[in-house]
Amino acid sequence: MSPIDYSQVPTPARCYADFCLVPIGTGNVSVASEVAEVQKLLKASGLSCTMHSAGTTVEGSWDEVMKVIGQAHSVVHQTGVVRVQTAMRVGTRTDKAQTAEEKVKRVEELLRKDGQSS
Repeated sequence: MSPIDYSQVPTPARCYADFCLVPIGTGNVSVASEVAEVQKLLKASGLSCTMHSAGTTVEGSWDEVMKVIGQAHSVVHQTGVVRVQTAMRVGTRTDKAQTAEEKVKRVEELLRKDGQSS
């Protein structure tokens, strides 16, 4: 087996990331204004995004997704927040293309079949 040139390993073509950005040290328990700024950025990015009560899921190429999360940090820093932490889960798959919306719809279909519609 030949050695792997790790500098040439590509990133996955597509991914989704569920991330929760947390401003630290603001003295305010609400993060609504920071979340609103991040949502404006995400909308302007053109990537598919779904905000939920504990974060946002964003979909696109690996490079686009990681870039926009980094930009989210910068946008929050520009509001005067000096520390930002992000908890993130990232998923990829190679067997088929599937959006976050399609993943949710699939589970909802199964629940309807069981008589437990959402």
